[in-house]
Amino acid sequence: MTAFLYFLARNEPISCNNLTFMSRKDTYSEKTLDEILQYLHFNPNSSRSDIEAHLTNLPSLATLKRILAGAIKNNLILSSGKGRASRYSITPKAHLLMSFDVDAYFKEEIDERIVQTSFNFDLIDKLLPSIDIFSDLEQNELSHLQQAFTANIAKLAQQEYDEEMERLGIDLSWKSSQIEGNTYSLLETERLLKERQEAKGKTREEAIMLLNHKAALRFILDTPDYLNSLSVSAIEDIHSILVRDLNVNRNIRTNRVGITGTNYRPLDNDFQIKEAMQSACSLVNSRKNVFEKALLSLLLISYIQPFADGNKRTARIVSNALLIANKSCPLSFRTVDSIDYKKAMLVFYEQNNITPFKKIFIEQFKFAVENYF
Repeated sequence: MTAFLYFLARNEPISCNNLTFMSRKDTYSEKTLDEILQYLHFNPNSSRSDIEAHLTNLPSLATLKRILAGAIKNNLILSSGKGRASRYSITPKAHLLMSFDVDAYFKEEIDERIVQTSFNFDLIDKLLPSIDIFSDLEQNELSHLQQAFTANIAKLAQQEYDEEMERLGIDLSWKSSQIEGNTYSLLETERLLKERQEAKGKTREEAIMLLNHKAALRFILDTPDYLNSLSVSAIEDIHSILVRDLNVNRNIRTNRVGITGTNYRPLDNDFQIKEAMQSACSLVNSRKNVFEKALLSLLLISYIQPFADGNKRTARIVSNALLIANKSCPLSFRTVDSIDYKKAMLVFYEQNNITPFKKIFIEQFKFAVENYF
C-alpha cells in the first residue's frame, strides 16, 4: 500500500473536517479534491501534470482547474509559479484536518509505516495556531449539546448534581485506567471508589491508580478555577496526584522514553520539554473556544510526554478540568474502545493529523451530555 492511501476515507467527503468548499451535490469534485490532497500530502511541489497522472478518474481540464482554484482560495492548497511552471503543495490546515482511514493505516506494521519520528516544533508554534480545530458543523453540534447540558443541570438540586458527577467520575476513573492496562471491571471500580474495597486477584498498584483518579477529580471539583489558565506547574500538580504512591518520578523527565507501537520518539531534553509544555499552555490559553482548549490539551500533553509515566492520564484529567472550569460537561470516555483511542493518538504522533481523535472527542462529549446529569 502506498503511503498516501492512509488518508483515503472510504469515499467520505472531506466536508466533515473543515475542508469542503463545493456544493454537497458535487460529489465527484469532492472525491477528486480528496484524492488530490492525499497525493500532495506525500508529494509536495507537484505540477498539475503530476497530479493528473495519479488521479483515479481524471476530470476535464476545466474541472481540474476549478477544483484547484477553489482549494487555493480556501487555504487547502498552496500554489507557486505560473502557468505550466505552477507547483502545488498541501497547506497545514489540510494536513491537520484531512480525512484519515485509520483501519488502512494500521494494516501496515510499525516499521512499514511512513511516519514523522521526531517531535514537530512547528506543530505547536505555527501549524495549530493557524487553524480552527472544529468546522462550523462540528461547532454547532458541540454548542447545541452544551446548551442541553446547561439546561439539564439547571434543573438539578446540588445533591443530584453531585451524584451524577460521582457517577461520571467512577466511569472516567475506570476507563482512563483501563486504557493504561488496568484490569479492574467497572463494578469493581465502583466498589473500590465508594467503599475502598479492593478486588481479589488484582494488584495494589491497580487500586492506587483508580483511587488517584478519584483524588485528582476531587481536586479539580473543589478548585474549579485552578486550571482555568493552564500552566506547566498546574499540570505537574495534577500529574503528582495521579502517580502518588506508584513509584513514578513526579517532575519533568530528564531521560528518554519510548512509546509502545510507534517509532515516534518524544523529546529527551528536559529544557526542550519544558519549552514545548510552555508553548502548549500558551496555545491552549490563547483559544477562546473551550472545546478547542480541551482537545488541544488532550493531544499535546500526550504528544510531548513530559513525564516518565502517567502522561495520557494527566491529559484526560487536565482536559476535563478545563471543561469544568468553563462550565462545560466533562468526558468519561466510557464508551470509547481502548484500542481505537490508542490508534487515534498514534495517528496524531506519527502524522500530526487530528481528525481521528477529534471524532472521539465529539462522540464522547455527546455521550456524556446524553447519559449524565
